[in-house]
Amino acid sequence: MAWMLLWGLIGLALLILIIVAIIWLIRHLLADPASRADPAGEQLRRRYAAGDIDHEEYERRRAELRKR
Repeated sequence: MAWMLLWGLIGLALLILIIVAIIWLIRHLLADPASRADPAGEQLRRRYAAGDIDHEEYERRRAELRKR
């Protein structure tokens, strides 16, 4: 009797784990690609948005980052 309860709990835990993994995968795949960008690209966009660098400098550095 105890074994049946144990296997039921293990099965329930496995089912919950699978559901959580599927939800995480869907959220990860549907996330905005900009949020998954590399840190260097994000910092470059912030500096450009803040006006620290001009458009030419932004494009030059962005092209350099894409080479890597």
